[in-house]
Parts: sequence; structure tokens; C-alpha cells
Amino acid sequence: MAKDIAPLLIKRYASRRLYNTETSDYVTLEDIAGFIRGGRDVQIIDLKTGDDLTRQYLLQIVAEHESRGESVLPINVLTDLVRSYTSEVQSVVPQFLAASFEMLRDGQSKVMENMTSINPMATMPGFDMMRKQQEAFFKAMSGGWPGGTGPAPGTDAPTEDASKDDLDEIKKQLAAMQAKLSSMDKK
Repeated sequence: MAKDIAPLLIKRYASRRLYNTETSDYVTLEDIAGFIRGGRDVQIIDLKTGDDLTRQYLLQIVAEHESRGESVLPINVLTDLVRSYTSEVQSVVPQFLAASFEMLRDGQSKVMENMTSINPMATMPGFDMMRKQQEAFFKAMSGGWPGGTGPAPGTDAPTEDASKDDLDEIKKQLAAMQAKLSSMDKK
């Protein structure tokens, strides 16, 4: 989806204010994060120098989310990233990360397709609720990645209350898994 549309051009003025060229208004980092979650690519350019600042601002968005306790990257991954900047591995890391995220997106799409296609398990009692919980889980995990948001085509969207309850339950389960992973890292 994001590849079909030109990136949203954001210009940074000397005052460091960010200007959305499509809507002719100023935006914040949180607005930019929302565009990205919505499936839109962005490009941030310094108005005076023409330098591409996209990477710098995307890293700032990640850092702000991490500092607010919205941790996605485990300490060992962050440590390995820092190490990669000072080693010969540096040239491999970007391609590896890009390929890993691409596999995650593809896998998520395939799982969702399999969940909604004709499936003999679909007649099993409780299957529909399990499918809805998995959809909510994938939506929460994807953070709004293209292809991973919303219910699958041809399915009914869960009610807002059911979605919120499912999402809360998934968040609890995810927090428990993160705690287990953290304890495994310390061993």
C-alpha cells in the first residue's frame, strides 16, 4: 500500500518546525508516527540545506516511544545494534533487519489469510472468538503496518468493547511474554 503512493513530504524549517506539504500545516513527531502507522511513507527534508532528515526523525520517534515505556526492542537487541556500529557486521545489519521485518509482515498476512479462508476448523466451537483474538493480537503487534490493520476482508469487525477487552488481554499476555524474555536475557 505505502509503495503505491509517493512519500508524504515534510519540510523542516530553520525554527525546527515540521511542515506537511500536502495539508499545508505544521505537524508533530506524533503526527508523523500516525502517518506511518496508517501505512504512509514519509520523507523529511531540511528546507534550507535540502538534506534528508528522515532517518534522524524516525530514530527520534522510536526513542521517544521507548522512553515512555512502550518498549519493543529488548536490551540485548539494542546492545547488538550499538555493537554493529563499530564492527565489520555493520554492512550486514541493515539488510538483515529489513529482511526480518519483511518476513514478519509477509508471515502476518499469510496467517490472516489462512485464518479467514475456508477452513474445517472454522466449524469448531470457539473458533470465531479465537480468530478475533488473533486478529487483535496481530494488529497490536504490527503497530499499524500496512496489510496488518483491521479485520480481514469478508469478516465482521468485533464490537469496540470486545476489541478493547481482547486487546487488553493480549497486552497482558504480551507483557508476560516480555517479562519471560527479559528474564531469559539475564540468564
